[in-house]
Amino acid sequence: MSETDVKLPSFGRGLSARVLLLTILFVLVSEVLIYAPSIARFRLDWLEEKLNTAHLAILALEATPDYMIDPELEVRLLSHVGARVIGLRASDGKNLILRGSSPPLLVDVTVDLSERGILPLLDDGIDTLLQTRNRVLRVKGYSPRAADVVVDVVLDEWPLRQAMIAYSWRVLGFSVVISLITAALVFGALQWLIIRPMRHLTRGMVMFRQDPEAQRGDFGTTSRGDEIGLAEREFGEMQDKVRQSLQQRARLAALGTAVSKINHDLRGILATARLITDRLAESDNPEVRKAAPALLRSLDRAVDLCSDTLNFTREGPPKPEFETFKLGELVDEVGEGLGKLLVAGKAWSNTVPLTLTIRADRGQVYRILRNLGENALQMGAQHVTVSAEEGADGLEILVADDGPGLSPKAMENLFVPFKGSARAGGTGLGLAIARELMRGQGGDLKLLRSDAKGAVFALTLPMETDQAR
Repeated sequence: MSETDVKLPSFGRGLSARVLLLTILFVLVSEVLIYAPSIARFRLDWLEEKLNTAHLAILALEATPDYMIDPELEVRLLSHVGARVIGLRASDGKNLILRGSSPPLLVDVTVDLSERGILPLLDDGIDTLLQTRNRVLRVKGYSPRAADVVVDVVLDEWPLRQAMIAYSWRVLGFSVVISLITAALVFGALQWLIIRPMRHLTRGMVMFRQDPEAQRGDFGTTSRGDEIGLAEREFGEMQDKVRQSLQQRARLAALGTAVSKINHDLRGILATARLITDRLAESDNPEVRKAAPALLRSLDRAVDLCSDTLNFTREGPPKPEFETFKLGELVDEVGEGLGKLLVAGKAWSNTVPLTLTIRADRGQVYRILRNLGENALQMGAQHVTVSAEEGADGLEILVADDGPGLSPKAMENLFVPFKGSARAGGTGLGLAIARELMRGQGGDLKLLRSDAKGAVFALTLPMETDQAR
């Protein structure tokens, strides 16, 4: 995918639409959870109201001396209540009944209102809504007007179902309105607090990927104290660091290109100067002979500086070429290569077991050990000891010296190119390159100790390097 194809998703495919739909859905689910107990409660209240009205209707019998009323009035009372039969039983043994002209009825369902468990009420409410035929109900329970009076009412279920359906439509309309209002409020809050900042952050990431060096956005200036504010500040800081790294890499690349172009000519010039210096060393003038060695050392440092700079600025560390070899023999070779520095009592000690073999890039390990040895001896160490220890994480090669230790400035930027030189006049590239070479082999280079008794560097190689005794 090309950079120009990267676009933010539209409203219908982005977070905004999904948050809006999910908000409406969750509110509707909440309304359904509220509706179930509310419809059960509506059914209970409707039936209790029927008991209350039936109690009032049957009291007309108590106004007569023989508990008998005109049949037409009885029918009117039953019609007013919406019942077919009304019965009353009091605690004093009184029993009353309003039957009207209804023939004997076969009751389909008996409802005892004294049983008020939430699950039975929910089950009965749903059962009533799902009925497709008119059933005959017998509803009994204590009268709301007298706790010692039990009222029995036989009535049709269909009016109850119709009332519950009408109530459900009212609840549905109210729920839809509540859902839309709640969804709009929640969506607006999420849009303001999360979605809009996330789109801004995503847009910044896309633009940063397309052109990392361009200065865009104000992510580091946000005052938000939440996670999104932290993400914006961290993203702004990351942009600055990546931009600085790219600029530094560009400068190093330009430096490497320039050094590559002049390296050949510069080496020729330095070689000519070295030949002339060799002839000066044979001069009959004692002063000239005395100055020749210092000039030779200066020329050697100039050549080393060109080589180190060129090696560091090329495209990454060389790919390691793994081979199996004896570490002790390699350490001895490094000691032989440092022979010109092992003067005036200075010594290179090898305590690595002769049978210890490792699998690594032999040339790179030689280069790293030689660099550490040269640094130690040039800083004033008298003895440099190389040992090896096998631990849980792999093999650890220790290079210890008895020199004066590293300066605070060198410790602060130990592996930083051009800053972390361990000796005066150095460039700091040696340790930086050495660490890069170790990491290229899956290991690392680190400083374990540095004090007045000397310094100890550790080269770690992972277990995958297949060490074997």
